Amino acid sequence: MTSLKKQLLVFTAPSGAGKTTIVKYLLEKYNQFAFSVSATTRGKRSNEVDGKDYYFISQDEFKVNIQANAFAEWEEVYANQFYGTLKSEVERLVEEGKCVLFDIDVKGALRLKSLYRDRCHVVFVQPPSLEVLILRLKNRNTESTTTLKKRVDKASLELTFANKFDQILINDNIEDAFKEADQIAQTILEH
Repeated sequence: MTSLKKQLLVFTAPSGAGKTTIVKYLLEKYNQFAFSVSATTRGKRSNEVDGKDYYFISQDEFKVNIQANAFAEWEEVYANQFYGTLKSEVERLVEEGKCVLFDIDVKGALRLKSLYRDRCHVVFVQPPSLEVLILRLKNRNTESTTTLKKRVDKASLELTFANKFDQILINDNIEDAFKEADQIAQTILEH
């Protein structure tokens, strides 16, 4: 496998904290980054594209990949809803000479940090408060009452993991968050 150095930049956060918005911003601004597309068994949302937003695969296919040790990280995020990063996806992007940019859940970020250690930098995107996070999730209009409760319960736990990562970016104002993300990106790309 190609030497990675600091070629992995991971953004993690509870759902609704803004990590996806920040990652999309960085991808549009810096052509040195390539997005690590995760695999998932969840259903595709109307605005998502297979192979761009996620690799949408069946539970059976996902489990075959687990058995084959094909994932750098994977998690059953919700009951029967799996997400994971294929090692082949990371290797493909590194071989293209890109800095790999991740948008993944907290447990997945911990596993990537454990696997790739000092070759990756993990940023925890933190909302200003749990109340603000709940409001953001409600404003998405993508969650049922049941899924919203699951996300809020999970977010409450995930917020306790912030200090386990390399850096915390508080997303109180998206323009300020973009500026901080720019500084992080420039530091990673210079090394």
